[in-house]
Amino acid sequence: MYKRDHLYIGGEWIAPSDHRTIPVRNPATEEVIGEAPAAVESDVDRAVAAAHQAFEHGPWRFASMAERVEVVERMCQALEPRLDEILHLVTAEMGVPIRISRVLHRDMAIGSVHNACAAARALATEEYRAGRVEAMIRLEPVGVVASIAPWNGPFLQALYKVVYPLLAGCPVILKPAPETPLDAFYVAEAFEAAGLPPGLLSILPGGPAVGAHLVQHPDVDAVFFTGSTETGRKIGAVCGHDMKRAVLELGGKSAAIVLDDADLETALPALSNGAFGNTGQNCAATSRVLVASSRYAEVIEGLADSATALRVGDPLDESTDLGPLVSEAQRDRVERMVREAITDGALPAAPGGRPGLPRGWFLRPTVLAAVDNRSRIAQEEIFGPVVCVIPFADDAEAISMANDSPYGLHGAVYSADDDRALDVARAVHTGTISVNGFLLNSEQPFGGVKASGIGRKYGPEGLREFMETKTVNFARNAATFALQE
Repeated sequence: MYKRDHLYIGGEWIAPSDHRTIPVRNPATEEVIGEAPAAVESDVDRAVAAAHQAFEHGPWRFASMAERVEVVERMCQALEPRLDEILHLVTAEMGVPIRISRVLHRDMAIGSVHNACAAARALATEEYRAGRVEAMIRLEPVGVVASIAPWNGPFLQALYKVVYPLLAGCPVILKPAPETPLDAFYVAEAFEAAGLPPGLLSILPGGPAVGAHLVQHPDVDAVFFTGSTETGRKIGAVCGHDMKRAVLELGGKSAAIVLDDADLETALPALSNGAFGNTGQNCAATSRVLVASSRYAEVIEGLADSATALRVGDPLDESTDLGPLVSEAQRDRVERMVREAITDGALPAAPGGRPGLPRGWFLRPTVLAAVDNRSRIAQEEIFGPVVCVIPFADDAEAISMANDSPYGLHGAVYSADDDRALDVARAVHTGTISVNGFLLNSEQPFGGVKASGIGRKYGPEGLREFMETKTVNFARNAATFALQE
């Protein structure tokens, strides 16, 4: 039983104001495997007060980037001996297979921290510019950051949602999702061991009411949110009204475009991973596969074979490819959308359905052919192991279909001709797109356009999101400037 009974507020372990707890249920077994303390509004107020005090009067805001990087690197070192324990916890919290958890929540998660530190070292926070008036351009921390993480990649999200604002010089209050609240406390313990100054980090598990109070708090200066577009719109409205910085990574319905010259030996594994990885519970999933008509039958057959071959089952089994959906409600929603699509004319090339396991919210992957690009299943984010395969006549139609979506988060294009693929990539209206692969690259900026959000995570752009630009003009040559005017 994983159990936490104290919140982490401003660097201290504090009993919550209310003694309610959040039960954590394993989606593979349906059993309660742990509990976390449930924060309430008064806990948010304490955490924001500690963060505001640390920002206004603490040393972190004025520390050099090298000093901040040193603390983050010590945090990473403190995590290393506990990673196996963390991976098993994440698998228990959300059902991600342990083999996949090592990739996402060890290799990619720790890699994202190292990449953030590299970006921080390379970022110039002061730049002198010549001109009629000499000036210095400074990057300064924006202030207190509220980071709100989703359940579908908990430990990975907890790390980068804390590390990027901290490296920018900002105190952080992290609200992990109530479905997966436990692994974030390991981040707090690691930063405590690393000597992070007081006030700079709080961990507050809780539901929508806690998140809303945090976003609306007058002493919160920026919000870093990953989640649904519906919630993102509400957060964006609050931030717009209060003139707060908002970084919003929202939903997606990304298109993978398979041109007529694509190498399917390369494309099919990537298409399968893009559609079914993390049981489809991925905002970056390429859940629409647009295929040149001449290759349509091959891709349908190949994806159906891949879907059938994927092993669905016990997440702790090293041979398992797909774990369960995060909840019974999510499984029911995915099943309902698939039924509606078939009623509307879609044809199941790989029928999906429940695998017949005695417990757990499992679904086999579904491949749908004969899907209309304007249908609900092709336009709405499903967050499950379902892919729609849609034919196109030529490159222009493929681009038009890819862009015929309210979203623009991710995407891919497959072609034997890199120049041709790049032409298509340039024309697709999306924040990120890959050529001949499905990639999640924590070295470079990632984010969306349209209803997929605003702002970027990762890379120097991810640091700049939490920094303000200040211009310092030098008066010594202002008189010359005035005469020239």
